Amino acid sequence: MISYQLKHICKQSKARYGILRTPNGVYETPLFMPVGTKATVKTLTPEDVAEVSDGLILANTYHLWLQPGTDVIKAHGGVKNFMNWKGSLLTDSGGFQVFSLASFREIKEEGVHFKNPVNGDMLFLSPEKAIKIQEILGADIMMSFDECPPIDASYQYLKESVERTLRWAKRGKDALSTEQALFGIVQGGLDESLRKHSALETVKIGFPGYAIGGLSVGEEKQDMYQTINYTTPFLPADKPRYLMGVGDPVDIFEAVIRGVDMFDCVLPTRNARHGTVFTTEGKINIKNKKYQFDLTAIDNNINNKISPYTKAYIRHLFKANEILGAQLMSYQNLAFLNHLMKSIRTAIKEDRLLDFKDEFLKKYQRK
Repeated sequence: MISYQLKHICKQSKARYGILRTPNGVYETPLFMPVGTKATVKTLTPEDVAEVSDGLILANTYHLWLQPGTDVIKAHGGVKNFMNWKGSLLTDSGGFQVFSLASFREIKEEGVHFKNPVNGDMLFLSPEKAIKIQEILGADIMMSFDECPPIDASYQYLKESVERTLRWAKRGKDALSTEQALFGIVQGGLDESLRKHSALETVKIGFPGYAIGGLSVGEEKQDMYQTINYTTPFLPADKPRYLMGVGDPVDIFEAVIRGVDMFDCVLPTRNARHGTVFTTEGKINIKNKKYQFDLTAIDNNINNKISPYTKAYIRHLFKANEILGAQLMSYQNLAFLNHLMKSIRTAIKEDRLLDFKDEFLKKYQRK
């Protein structure tokens, strides 16, 4: 199982500094988890990821269930052995695919019927099956099977979806047969009353941690921040709070000051593969012509193994379609977020997070 200890709340906000303990590591929060959807963080080795993360990463149940399949992973003794990862692992339940594969699935009370988008095979995923797959995957933290409804869903649809997700959460918890930690997920779209209801009822079921789901799916930024604002007060102070699918630095700040502890997103590595780079001086597109003769490092404030490479060289790699460019920038973007989270934790402990946010964003947003 896991445990969480709340150590300090910033006097300037609701931001929390805490300690998360798993069977495979001890982590300071707030933290960001790189996403290794298919048992790999794209373009990076596990050794690379260990250098630019706190040691807790995410993988996806649905995708690993399809390829390579649970038999292959079981033969390796779990995902961590399969991918040679020495840290801790969180697995999504496949619930997001209920949203993202809407044209390939049908939701029933018993679970979700999918059509495999690759070969057309019919598949079925239920709360119980999602738990059993995650037990085989061997994650330290597992997620309840839920429905992530579309952001423009009607109130009636959202209400029915929330109630079904609550029933699925109870079924998933009842199916759990290991000591792995299972998090509950709060849904409800942008509706304040449904978010409160979902949070209170999920807490009644009882989990060692709680996630806020159904955000960062196309809503306006202020709507996302407001939804977080009226969800976190109903989550236990002594349990970790995880905002699913958020990795933009500005969004992380806004969620942290509202009491969120954990984040994940494909954004940093996806952006990196297209040449968009996070630096402490701002976000840049390394493919721009102005970097053709730029002999400076990507980020003078973060010193690591990519520091010797100039912007001009990395631009050349992208223009030449060389894989090394995506690798170096994926490393940089995760190194940046790791640096940012450490700085955020320090600012929380020093009761100056809002001051730090203003200082940081003045530089980060000026380009």
